[in-house]
Amino acid sequence: MKRIKRQDVLHTAAILSLVLHCCLCVDITYHVEEGKGPGAYVGDIATDLHLMDKIPFQDHNLITFSQLEQRLSDSFRLFNVTKKGKLHTAQSLDAESLCSYKMECSKIVKVAVRKAETFMKVLKIKVVIQDVNDNRPEFPEKFANIQFSEGDKEGMLKAIPNAIDRDVGVRNSKITYQLETKDKAPFMLSVKKRITGSSKLGIVLTKSLDRETKDSYNLQVIAKDGGYPPNQGLLNIHVSIVDDNDNFPIFSKDIYNVSIRNALQRDKPIITLSAKDLDSGENGRVTYHFSSETSAYTKSHFWLNNVTGEIFIAKNLSSERKKNYKLLIEARDGSSSPLSSTAIVLVNVINQHNNPPVIDVNFVTELRENTATISEGIKVGSFIAYVSVIDNDVGQNGEVECSLHHDKFLLLDLGSKEYKITLKKPVDREKQDRYDITISCEDKGSPPLQTQRQFSIEVMDVNDVQPQFTKESFKFLTYENGKTNFPIGFINATDPDLRAGGQLTFSLLSTSKHVIPFQITDYGFISTTIPLDREQQNVYKFQVFVKDNGNPSLNNTANVIVEVLDENDNAPYFTFPSMDPFRFDVSYHPQSKKEITVLRASDRDSHLNAFLRYEIVGGNNKQLFSINPYSGVLSYARTVYQNDAGTYRLEFLVKDSGTPALTATTTIILTLSVSNKTSVSNNFQPSSDNMINLTWFIIIVAIAVILSVILVVSITLCFVRCNNDRHGSPRAGVSTAIPSDREKSHYITQTKKPVPTSGHSAEVSRRNTQVIESKAEFYPQYESQSEWITSTTERRPPSVLLLPTRIPKR
Repeated sequence: MKRIKRQDVLHTAAILSLVLHCCLCVDITYHVEEGKGPGAYVGDIATDLHLMDKIPFQDHNLITFSQLEQRLSDSFRLFNVTKKGKLHTAQSLDAESLCSYKMECSKIVKVAVRKAETFMKVLKIKVVIQDVNDNRPEFPEKFANIQFSEGDKEGMLKAIPNAIDRDVGVRNSKITYQLETKDKAPFMLSVKKRITGSSKLGIVLTKSLDRETKDSYNLQVIAKDGGYPPNQGLLNIHVSIVDDNDNFPIFSKDIYNVSIRNALQRDKPIITLSAKDLDSGENGRVTYHFSSETSAYTKSHFWLNNVTGEIFIAKNLSSERKKNYKLLIEARDGSSSPLSSTAIVLVNVINQHNNPPVIDVNFVTELRENTATISEGIKVGSFIAYVSVIDNDVGQNGEVECSLHHDKFLLLDLGSKEYKITLKKPVDREKQDRYDITISCEDKGSPPLQTQRQFSIEVMDVNDVQPQFTKESFKFLTYENGKTNFPIGFINATDPDLRAGGQLTFSLLSTSKHVIPFQITDYGFISTTIPLDREQQNVYKFQVFVKDNGNPSLNNTANVIVEVLDENDNAPYFTFPSMDPFRFDVSYHPQSKKEITVLRASDRDSHLNAFLRYEIVGGNNKQLFSINPYSGVLSYARTVYQNDAGTYRLEFLVKDSGTPALTATTTIILTLSVSNKTSVSNNFQPSSDNMINLTWFIIIVAIAVILSVILVVSITLCFVRCNNDRHGSPRAGVSTAIPSDREKSHYITQTKKPVPTSGHSAEVSRRNTQVIESKAEFYPQYESQSEWITSTTERRPPSVLLLPTRIPKR
């Protein structure tokens, strides 16, 4: 009894030491019941560890948590960690499939804590999976046969198999037994604890048996676990009264410790167990068996000789990572109702081989096709992956050094064969979007063994490039009067970012308060929203605004100039005369000037479309009047005679130089009065329609012939004098050069109020002098350091009109 208590104390101390060791290795421990479905809440790591207490409140959003990924083939994810540090289950939990029998069921979750892109630490979270009472106690068999000897005395015990509850929790796997008998059978149930924690059951005789009275009994053992509600299992026992075995096999030791080398040969036993039974015959013959509590994994590595008790290695242990094995060996006697006892064999494997190290890399992001991802905007020094190296060799064979040779990434030693990969230099996806990484680990054995782990890192795009125009300013030419949606030009902008960061959206920005009559598509095509009118505005200046769809969005602007080219869409119009018809009186005397007045017209078009020509199209049957086609000066075309006096209805036309040409007409009703000092001419007297008689006709003809001779001589002299006046020396200072087409395009007419000629020739001449200026804004390339003016001379013949003369500026 004292021995059992001492063993219990040692067992309890070992468990407490193990629990204390585990507690010291983890940052926090959570408990969760098995059977919880995916997504069940486990705990808040950030709150429970008070990680946020020492971090400023404004930086709380920068703290993120992520579970380190496992790469080992025999691993699978049981839990998920949110970025805020909340721990949830990833799948349904079954303690029986995850943990050993009657052991605390727990798993370690490694969580990386980062501030923004900076690695802070790796937390080791212990999650204890609390067992749920979902298994009932089960006996190895539903029926058991035992025998008692007729001569057995009171207190005789017969062993029966105990029940096993597959639950791993201490309470749920704790079994209590109860014996049910009928007809007041002389038996009771004996329950004793083994060193393994299970119960040793036996049926105890309470009084002497009389086989002649009753030779058999039927008993029932009920096994209940400690769960709530409790589950139970039944064992039906048939008791036969015969002479039977009454001694248990006894091992020489309760616990065996053995250390072996992993290179030990299989044909040599690692240990030979020995158990003795004081019974004789079959009742004293002992056989050895693996207990049902020994795991199948452990059984697969060892082989037990049932007769001799020798234990051999069944598999090569040199490639195994596990160092310790626990074997539960049961010794049974050979009776029909065997008695048994159990011993523990602890096997410690010493590794003398030099095995290459094993590299395990855990990434912050999910690993797909051996490729991890990082953001293009990750900062230098940011945590990328956690590396652990496993080498269970002994001595220098288990000492490992790892290296990573790369321009962008750095391997830092954390101690205890743990490393972390951080960013060494900034990455730019637009220059390189993928990096191949190789980690090399080599032990110090002789010869040294090396292992390499290769993986790739893909750089994910960040919207860090501003959209760029092909040039700073765009200039387009278009004609006026185009239809709505008439194309103007194409704005070319590029952005090398991917996805939304490379998708561009265009818009127009006005540099003034006026509405821009243009629109732009998302592809950069500019078109009109309304027909353009150059006469309202000939140049538009605005900006194109382009932005990408990234987050945050980046933008840029470029200047756009649209010059509207003129079309001949405006007909000229007369500014003088201002009404149609226009009436005014003109008095003529021999000293009158030749100019009568100046017709003025305007055209809203520009360039050649606004270059005007004047014509007389009606009412000038006597060819008395002429008009300068360029200046619009109305003057006498010939000598005025007294019989030219009268009223004239003159029709004038002005037309531009566009294609097709546009025109305008006006009518001037001019009443001409001629001084009596003016000579008389019969050239333009209308013929009489009155009938005369033949006599008078002959007399008149004779007189007319005489007078005609005189008149012809007079007219000839008059014409000679007029020609001399027109072509004489006063013209020497007058330039008669006709402007070229280019110079014509520079003329504009200045509207002035016309004054009818009445005898104030100086005032008429002064008021009707045409001033022609250069319009540099229409054709700046023709602007020069000279100007066009017209000048009049106070003393010049009335029939002389001065044309524009180019005079250099001073």
